[in-house]
Amino acid sequence: MAELLSNQVLWTAVLASFIAQVLKLLIYYAVEREWQWERFVETGGMPSSHAATVSALATGVGITEGWGSAYFAIAAVLAFIVMYDATGIRRAAGMHAQLLNDLVEELQELRKQGPKPEPLKELLGHTYLEVAVGAIIGAMFAWISFLVV
Repeated sequence: MAELLSNQVLWTAVLASFIAQVLKLLIYYAVEREWQWERFVETGGMPSSHAATVSALATGVGITEGWGSAYFAIAAVLAFIVMYDATGIRRAAGMHAQLLNDLVEELQELRKQGPKPEPLKELLGHTYLEVAVGAIIGAMFAWISFLVV
C-alpha cells in the first residue's frame, strides 16, 4: 500500500485530472456567470481532463523512466489514443446526440402527447483546442510536480 501511495507518476496524473476539472468549472463560471457543479464530473468542455491525465502520465513516465524507454512509448501511445478518441469518436457521438435530441423535440411538438424521453447527453467529446489545452496543463503540471518534489 505504501508503494501505491508513494507513486508520484500516478498521483501526478490524478491531480492533473483534478486540476483540469476544477478549471473546467471555473471557466464555465467565468463565461456563463453561474455555477454548474455537475461540470466538475462531466466529460467534455474546456479543458480536457482526459488529455491532462494522459499527458501528465506520459510526461511523468518520460521524466522517471527515460524518453527512450518502452514505458514512455506505452504511455505516449495511450495518450495519443485517448486524445484522438476525445476529438473524434466521442465528439461525433455528442454531435449525434444533439441531432437526435433536436429530432425528438420536433416530434414531440408535432405529436403534443405522451411523455418526453430524457435527452441524450451531448457534451461527450472535445474540440482540438480543448484537448491541446488539457495536454499542455498535464505536461506542465508533471514538470512542476517532478521539479518541485
